[in-house]
Amino acid sequence: MMARSSRLRQIGWLLSLGACLAVLLALTFKVNAVKSDVRLVERQIIAAERAKLMLETEFQTRASQQQLAAWNQVEFGYSAPRADQYVEQERQLAALGSPRGMDAPEPIRVAMLRPVSQGENEESLFGDWLGEEEQPPADARRDVANGLATTLAQRLSQPGNATLAAAEVAR
Repeated sequence: MMARSSRLRQIGWLLSLGACLAVLLALTFKVNAVKSDVRLVERQIIAAERAKLMLETEFQTRASQQQLAAWNQVEFGYSAPRADQYVEQERQLAALGSPRGMDAPEPIRVAMLRPVSQGENEESLFGDWLGEEEQPPADARRDVANGLATTLAQRLSQPGNATLAAAEVAR
């Protein structure tokens, strides 16, 4: 009988130990679930704080835009552009401009670079490369001045023709 009660006592302890382990396991799962919920709520709080900060910034920006619009209207007489103020083409924009006055100078369309005249003792920097070893004769200089350049060096030294072509392309 003693062996039987000892055996029952051992089984009772094992059952109570198993129940305690089951309760411990259930409590562990419950604690982890609560921790997960707390983390989720913390993330939602952080997201709500970020959204609040963004909305505050948006509110301040819009308030300053309203303040700027009020200042522009009262102080400077500015207003937002209307639909009829937009133009479709460059010609309409040009038509809005005022004509030039009678004493106004001609507009500069293309800047030109004049070649530097070289002295008789100086040599051309690219003369050897272009095949020009000495100064061209006087009749060749006259041809260049009249626009009748024959060599590459002569044609490149005439910026007028190149800029005229560039002006025609730019239009």
